[in-house]
Amino acid sequence: MLIKIIKVPFFILATQLLLALPAFASELVYQPINPSFGGNPINGSYLLNKAQAQNKHKAPARARRSYTERFQESLERSYINKMVRLLTDQAFGTGDIALAEDALFVSGDYEVLVTGSNSDSISVQISNTETGEVTLIEVPRYDLGAGEVSLP
Repeated sequence: MLIKIIKVPFFILATQLLLALPAFASELVYQPINPSFGGNPINGSYLLNKAQAQNKHKAPARARRSYTERFQESLERSYINKMVRLLTDQAFGTGDIALAEDALFVSGDYEVLVTGSNSDSISVQISNTETGEVTLIEVPRYDLGAGEVSLP
């Protein structure tokens, strides 16, 4: 019983002595690790390697296309670019070639029908032959010879 009586006051005395000692502390200073946010640039490659090691997503492997497929795509892109230039020139009245008749362009699953017979606009109808989806684009004609043009 005497041991219990000595233990409790000793514990209280030790706690009071520790609380009475001065505490030393300093200001907390945040220093970023990531160099993108002001951290040390040496950490950059380390953090990138850690992120790549954790990345479980892989890019799907693309099938190599043959020369003929690439050539066909290039021709289609060139033809579509030429069609867009022709439509733009006709819409602003600067084209040398008039769209007197309808033009049809077939590429894969798509058909593009250009109708320029209307004097107010040029119609472009894009049809998906596989799904039957049809998109109609009306390109208004502007007369640059009449003076000022106000574009939307």
